[in-house]
Amino acid sequence: MSRHVAIVTDSTAYLPPAALERHRITSVPLTVVLGDRALEEGTEISARSLAEALRKRRSVTTSRPAPRVFADTYRAIAETGVEGIVSLHLSAEFSGTYDAAVLAAREAPVPVRVVDTGMVAMALGFCALAAAEVAEAGGSLDETVAAARKRADGTSAYFYVDTLDYLRRGGRIGAARALLGSALAVKPLLELEDGRIGVLEKVRTASRAIARLEEIVVERAGAAAVDVAVHHLAAPDRADQLAERLRTRLPGLGELHVSEVGAVIGAHTGPGLLGVVVSLGQVTELSTTGG
Repeated sequence: MSRHVAIVTDSTAYLPPAALERHRITSVPLTVVLGDRALEEGTEISARSLAEALRKRRSVTTSRPAPRVFADTYRAIAETGVEGIVSLHLSAEFSGTYDAAVLAAREAPVPVRVVDTGMVAMALGFCALAAAEVAEAGGSLDETVAAARKRADGTSAYFYVDTLDYLRRGGRIGAARALLGSALAVKPLLELEDGRIGVLEKVRTASRAIARLEEIVVERAGAAAVDVAVHHLAAPDRADQLAERLRTRLPGLGELHVSEVGAVIGAHTGPGLLGVVVSLGQVTELSTTGG
């Protein structure tokens, strides 16, 4: 069936390639600057390489796509015959990606609705999947945007980091909070709220923090129908073990997706990240290896 509305997102959604292909979602890459080299996330730098660079304390920064990249993307999609595009992106509090997309949308040959989802990682990915399913069913631009926003409203993201130092360096959390955490030797649990990162709780040890993260997710999901994503950076065993425990504890679980975050998010969290996205509602099958 031909589609009237196309979906664009960015590389921080961390959707599996099979899901991008199946739902015909276009992903625009952000850039990681490692020393003096600018590398596209997902194709030119791996999470493993990024984690190693961070451990060696090499200079790592991130950069939004240029507006011309979005302009070229929108033009190419318009040439396929679609009547409109919904472009869904990570929180504007984290990146200028949304602003770049808005600039490009003004010159696009078809209407483009750019949405700041306030999300990141699979919290953004689930929004893109929800929008794609409405578009596949013949939904209008307004209906497709509404589906993404509804999904965002029902999505929560919680995560554990070994240290707040990487978030402090990137300006994603205040220096005072980061220093307080270091001084007290606490392990912080963070949450995504209103597009920003906030400290949810402080726990004394890593094992207690991860156990508490699990309890928070179980409480948030309750018995509702939910999709869940477990993310990590250089902590695959932690992620797999948490995912298996959640599989047995969430009665309404649909998709359970386990993946390593990409270089852009990893640059701001550091190795040891363990995050969980809880999204109310359920999408069709995410991938054959999604958990």
